[in-house]
Amino acid sequence: MKYIFVTGGVISSLGKGLTAAAIGALLECRGLKVRIQKFDPYLNVDPGTMSPYQHGEVYVLNDGAETDLDLGHYERFTSGELSKLNSLSSGQIYETVIQKERRGDYLGKTVQVIPHVTNEIKERILKGGVGVDVLITEIGGTTGDIEGLPFLEALRQFQHDTGRENIIFLHCTLVPYIKAAGELKTKPSQQSVAKLREIGIQPDILVCRTDRPIGEENRQKLSLYCNVGIESVFECRDVTDSIYELPVMLAEQRIDEVVVKRLGIQCGPIDITPWREIIRRIKEPKYKVRIGVVGKYIELQDAYKSVYESIVHGGIANEAHVEIVRIDAEDLETQGTAALEGLDGILVPGGFGNRGIEGKILAVQFARERKIPFYGLCLGMQVTVIEFARNVLGLKQAHSTEFSPTTPDPVIHLMEAQKDVSLKGGTMRLGVYDCQLTPGSRSLEAYGAPIIQERHRHRFEYNNDYRTRLEAAGLLVGGTNPQTGLVEIVEAKDHPFMIGVQYHPEFKSKPHKAHPLFAAFVKAAIQKSLGSC
Repeated sequence: MKYIFVTGGVISSLGKGLTAAAIGALLECRGLKVRIQKFDPYLNVDPGTMSPYQHGEVYVLNDGAETDLDLGHYERFTSGELSKLNSLSSGQIYETVIQKERRGDYLGKTVQVIPHVTNEIKERILKGGVGVDVLITEIGGTTGDIEGLPFLEALRQFQHDTGRENIIFLHCTLVPYIKAAGELKTKPSQQSVAKLREIGIQPDILVCRTDRPIGEENRQKLSLYCNVGIESVFECRDVTDSIYELPVMLAEQRIDEVVVKRLGIQCGPIDITPWREIIRRIKEPKYKVRIGVVGKYIELQDAYKSVYESIVHGGIANEAHVEIVRIDAEDLETQGTAALEGLDGILVPGGFGNRGIEGKILAVQFARERKIPFYGLCLGMQVTVIEFARNVLGLKQAHSTEFSPTTPDPVIHLMEAQKDVSLKGGTMRLGVYDCQLTPGSRSLEAYGAPIIQERHRHRFEYNNDYRTRLEAAGLLVGGTNPQTGLVEIVEAKDHPFMIGVQYHPEFKSKPHKAHPLFAAFVKAAIQKSLGSC
């Protein structure tokens, strides 16, 4: 077993997660089996109850684990299927340690950060990599943060436990350009590495985030002052067209060669042809479409990260450039639907809370009446049902009991098993559930298989008491859960493409294998675009 530990310095948001994912992708291109995990220093047990403004989207795994959005990058860039063992927070660690202390597991010993907390961290490293050739572990936060020290101390210990020859420490850092001086500065990187070395960790590889070439002189300086071989200093320039350029960019610098040589791994030569084809399709599209995403966290890029990436994947599958138009649902409520004009497709993503709901319903109505391809995810499916019930069935007060507990027509409601919400974290319908597709449905045509599995994260459900009336009016059921009979997919009958899904398909899409419904949605948008020319 070989290990790569990815740390970051100087500032946050340097792209540690993308770097870890890209290296994982390159090692897979050499025929190695790779898995990636994320350790976060915050005291939340998981990001499930955190606001998107604080931490971006919550990414859900097959086993229902609510995780950091970086795990989305890991699954999109590599083939490894992740689980709760691949996501760890300080909150989980301290919760486990305290539970053990209360049970008497420590036999009366004084419970301390060293060794008890660090032992829990090391144990998770070992569990997270079972069955693979290389485990890549990203440490969240910035080197020097007080809350991250137990993780770095655990890594320091781990290198002695496991053998230094089996470990690479990769440090992501910043080489900023100072306009007044007219030059790049390496001092922040030097200081960051010095901080790591104080802890007892010597980086083997530096990945330097920069907006321009760092040049040979700066590479030599970084090598000298950071005690890293010059062949192990890499630049990571801002990508211009797509994050999927990163594996190719790093492969051209031969970072994979340095990694396998340092770890003593015997493997085949690299073949990055699939990644080059992805970039070709992105840079040389045959079509162009405009898709509007109607949400309430539009100003925050990371709130709908997986949705945006899945739309891009749909574009790659169809050799199309997709211009994503972000539309604030609240603006539709106050300013009307002018922002929806000229779109080739409309998507309403998931979410919680009442804010912007009526704007989302207006977007559904606009798409239905104008015959614009529409795709609703989770809450987007629920507002599709509400809009149809109001404006086609004539149930003008139809609503979800999430937003209107006393509505006379609760077309979306809370299941009995979900009614105790005194605990918010981890209490929703989470993880993978089966969905049996309806014969003759558009969804079955897209998936090409009668039973599929998709990831969920929600409490409220389609109310089957209204199913007969809704289907008779033209909102057909495209798929149901075979165990419970819960409706998973709705499709408008007399519409070129109008599908709402209760689950989160964006969590199972990859750049080289777009989710079937995202690919079908973008294809419908292309047809709309060509038809309007």
